Amino acid sequence: MPHLAVDGHSLDYVVHGDAAGPGTLVFLHEGLGSIGLWRRFPDELRQRTRRAGVVYSRYGYGWSDVAPEARRPDYMHHEALVVLPTVLDALDVRRPVLVGHSDGASIALIATGAGVVDVERLVLLAPHVFVEDVSIIGIEAARAAYETTDLPARLARHHRDADATFRGWNDVWLAPEFRAWNIEGYLGGVTCPLLCIQGLDDQYGTLAQLDAIVAGVAGPWERMELAECGHSPQLDRPEATLDAVSRACRRVP
Repeated sequence: MPHLAVDGHSLDYVVHGDAAGPGTLVFLHEGLGSIGLWRRFPDELRQRTRRAGVVYSRYGYGWSDVAPEARRPDYMHHEALVVLPTVLDALDVRRPVLVGHSDGASIALIATGAGVVDVERLVLLAPHVFVEDVSIIGIEAARAAYETTDLPARLARHHRDADATFRGWNDVWLAPEFRAWNIEGYLGGVTCPLLCIQGLDDQYGTLAQLDAIVAGVAGPWERMELAECGHSPQLDRPEATLDAVSRACRRVP
C-alpha cells in the first residue's frame, strides 16, 4: 500500500481512478476507523457515481505511523486545517466531495467552513459538532468493551497499534477539557450542498447534531434519519445510504 509523507508522518492511502478529475470522492474515517474499516462502501459508492476515490488513514490509524502521544482536544482542527489540505495538494485533488464519518465528518465541516478546502459537496455520516451526554456514555461503554471483550483483537486486524489507536481516541473524548469542544462556529462558512445522515439508534449522538448543522450552514442541505441504524449508516443501512449519497452526487452543485 502506498504512503504519503504529510506533516512529518507517513500515511497510508489508496487512489482509484483519476484523483485530479472533478468531484473526486475523498473519504474521511471515524475515530476508530481506517481504510479497511470502510469495508466496501468507498468502492460501491465510486462505482455508482462513476467518480474517482481517495481513502487514507490518518496519523495513528490503520497502517499509517503510530501516534504514541496523547491527543489534544483540537486534534480534529489540526487534521482539517493542516493535514487534509496537504493530502489533497499532494494528490492533486481539486473540488472534492468530502465523505466524512463521525470524526471525519467534523474534520470535513471544519475544513470547509474555514475555507481551506474548496469543496463541491459534503456528505456527513453520523456527524458531531458538539459533545452530548450520550456521546460520553457511549465512549465510556466503548472503554468497558475494550477492556472486557475481543474488541482489541478485532481492531488489531485494521491498525498497526490497536491499543494506541483506541486510547488516543477514547482518552481525549473522556478528558474533562474536551467537554467544551464545539465547532458550530465553522458552520456559517459552509456554502456548498450538504447531505447529513444520522442513525436513530446512534450510541454516540442524537438528532440534535443534525439540527445544529442545518440551522448553521449557509448552503443548501438535505438530511436523512435512518431507523434501525447505529453510528455507521454506511454499514448498518448500506443500501439506503448508498442510494441517498449517489442521488446527491448526481445533482449539479
